[in-house]
Amino acid sequence: MRTRHGIIPAVVLLVLLLRAPEARAAAEVHRLNFVVSTIPSQVRADDFNGMIEEVNRSRVDPHNLERLGKVKLSWLFDGEVRYFARPNLALSVGVSRLRASTKQEYLPAIGTSNTLRSDITSIPIHAGAAYYFTPYNQGDFQARAYLGGGFMNIVYNRASLQWLGTAIVSGEPFQWTGTNDGPGYYGEVGAHLFFASRLSVMVSGLYRSNQVRNLVNEETGAPIVNAQGKAVALDVGGGGFRMAVGIGL
Repeated sequence: MRTRHGIIPAVVLLVLLLRAPEARAAAEVHRLNFVVSTIPSQVRADDFNGMIEEVNRSRVDPHNLERLGKVKLSWLFDGEVRYFARPNLALSVGVSRLRASTKQEYLPAIGTSNTLRSDITSIPIHAGAAYYFTPYNQGDFQARAYLGGGFMNIVYNRASLQWLGTAIVSGEPFQWTGTNDGPGYYGEVGAHLFFASRLSVMVSGLYRSNQVRNLVNEETGAPIVNAQGKAVALDVGGGGFRMAVGIGL
């Protein structure tokens, strides 16, 4: 009898030990998260690409040279703090960096070179909120769809176009850099995936309206205009796909 009575506590303890990992294995949802994102994104840059086209048409095509490519895509790197004020409402603030460029190098003669280059740099700062829908739970995994958006301030914008070298093939060398700041907004829809870990994963479709109007010359402050005399804007907005990792704090 003593042996049987001794087996019962042992069996109960064994069951508790087997169930303990299952009890501990639950998706961790931290109220405060630091999120790092990598976003392949469209860059519309219509006016700026129009100026590249003018240079191609007036200086490159007459000499049958390779055209300078237009700016269309870029990587947007973003870091933000995301705070769950409520289980279904998250507030976020962060800063991003976008840089895109195209380049052509020409070698008209031995010991000479020409470089035709375009560069765009932009620092969008954003603040917004996201509404989280009913979660889907499966063991130690939780997935939540969300819909978010907010406002942006587009700062440290630089757009430069230059043709420099030892012996310019066509016309005079030139170099200018335009700058200005501007407001914007963004919207996104995606999913936030939580695991039994401090780490979480976010994937979403992201749209940014980031247009800086009336670029001015960084050195002189004079407005930059195109061949038609129209003020040039810098549009670094567009659609993108967000891939992010969140770290619970």
